[in-house]
Amino acid sequence: MQINAGALLRPLSKAVLCVALLSSLQGCVAVVAAGAVGGAVATADRRTLGAQTEDKAIALKAETRMGDIVGDAGHVNVNSYNRKVLLTGEVKDEAMKRAVEKEVRGISNVEGVMNELEIAGPSSYTSRSSDTVITGKVKLSLADKKTISATSFKVVTERGTVYLMGLVTQREGNIAADVAQGVSGVMRVVKMFEYISEEDARSMQQPQSQGS
Repeated sequence: MQINAGALLRPLSKAVLCVALLSSLQGCVAVVAAGAVGGAVATADRRTLGAQTEDKAIALKAETRMGDIVGDAGHVNVNSYNRKVLLTGEVKDEAMKRAVEKEVRGISNVEGVMNELEIAGPSSYTSRSSDTVITGKVKLSLADKKTISATSFKVVTERGTVYLMGLVTQREGNIAADVAQGVSGVMRVVKMFEYISEEDARSMQQPQSQGS
């Protein structure tokens, strides 16, 4: 049997790069596993296909416009879920914070903006890498919790603060917040859910279970 050396080296090089970037095996595992969880989210999302498509378009348009408003004076992350936009990161002053929000509100299909921008200098690469690892850990912890649907949550981390978004029930939201709060490195958890009833949650899961 012949062994393709290139095929073996490709996954090895990815693993080495992951370790080098995050400087810890634990961080690498968290990020890789979070990617797997993210793939599951795409196939079991409570948003309509239209909403998912619009969320991607909203985020892309907003991120494209941030350069003209913020430039090198800040660092803005844009996350859209069910047409509700979460803004996180840092800007130099209150005027820039308002300008960013105004620009995003003007994008078509945006139904709301949650402006969590901090007035501070741009965060460091180390801080952003740490946030990436925390996000991965939270996603894994949610996936381990069998009493909720982990794929119904979007996790965003900024400076150790975890923002939870999603179409969830009150029960699911409370459980998820407790789980996230117990993850090492998490300083604060902010719930930004769009709440639905238990009946609605069951009905949203039915088409997915039938198709699996």
